[in-house]
Amino acid sequence: MDPIMTKAAVAEQVVTARLRAGLTWQEIADKVGTPLVWTTAALLGRHPMSAEQAAAACELLGLGDDVAEGLRLQPYRTRDDAVATDPTIYRFHEALSVYGPALKELIHEEFGDGIMSAINFTVDVSRRPDPDGDRVVVTFDGKFLDYRW
Repeated sequence: MDPIMTKAAVAEQVVTARLRAGLTWQEIADKVGTPLVWTTAALLGRHPMSAEQAAAACELLGLGDDVAEGLRLQPYRTRDDAVATDPTIYRFHEALSVYGPALKELIHEEFGDGIMSAINFTVDVSRRPDPDGDRVVVTFDGKFLDYRW
């Protein structure tokens, strides 16, 4: 019996198939019927997909049942230090290092003692034209969870 493909191996297959097919992440998300950022994260191994979602993605990408099986696995959501050094991802770390304490203070001032959920959560990426160069707009939308004692 062959082992189930790892999330990393599945992600590699998905990225390769997407590039060779000339598909955008948005086209895949539309086929799967799920939000763009969530779909991209799931196909890169950070969320489990339902059987229907995995089948739709694999059908579009021309990938087999072995990849669909891997897409359904529950992932480990751990920090990857190698990924953290990527310049784009590092800038998110840098922004949170600079603005994280201020965001925490402002969340506490507005909502009270608690946190923003990253489970009951959506995220979106968009482009905003600007004369000095287009702007990247990232929106985090998380449910407020108050600390209860």
